[in-house]
Amino acid sequence: MDGITMIETRRSIRRYVKKQIPDEIVKKIINCARLAPTANNLQPWLFVVIKDTKLKQQISDIADHGKFIKDADCCIAVFCEDTKYYLEDGSAATQNILLAAWYFGIGSCWVAGDKKPYAEKVREVLGVKDKYKLVSLISLGYPDEEELKKIQNIKKKSVEEVLIIK
Repeated sequence: MDGITMIETRRSIRRYVKKQIPDEIVKKIINCARLAPTANNLQPWLFVVIKDTKLKQQISDIADHGKFIKDADCCIAVFCEDTKYYLEDGSAATQNILLAAWYFGIGSCWVAGDKKPYAEKVREVLGVKDKYKLVSLISLGYPDEEELKKIQNIKKKSVEEVLIIK
């Protein structure tokens, strides 16, 4: 899949089939995340891949809009050191994860982390040092066919609706 098609067709997926994502692909996805742009090249991130069923359930129970995380093959928690631009850096890495996953045919959904009441609890559950802030949780899994059909009908605003050229 070329890059433009990847961007044009990626959508949030919240229903997955029971199929394991090979570790090699997960590593490639994380590699793409670490290559994201970062202010002053600080690279403040830490990526925690959660595959353990009990941990995924805990995260699902904690994250108010991430109840489907328990059904994903894995979840990636994106943390960044508390630097001036941690949120921008972590968001860029998150977007790279979403796109890299879709390149491999893996569905994903970005669940908010930063400034959420559960952010500290997630950090503690995962045993991450307190110098890091949770930026996002990302569920990953091979998409359910019905979910794919449903999201194909989701309309996005046209370029004319969002573009001003001066």
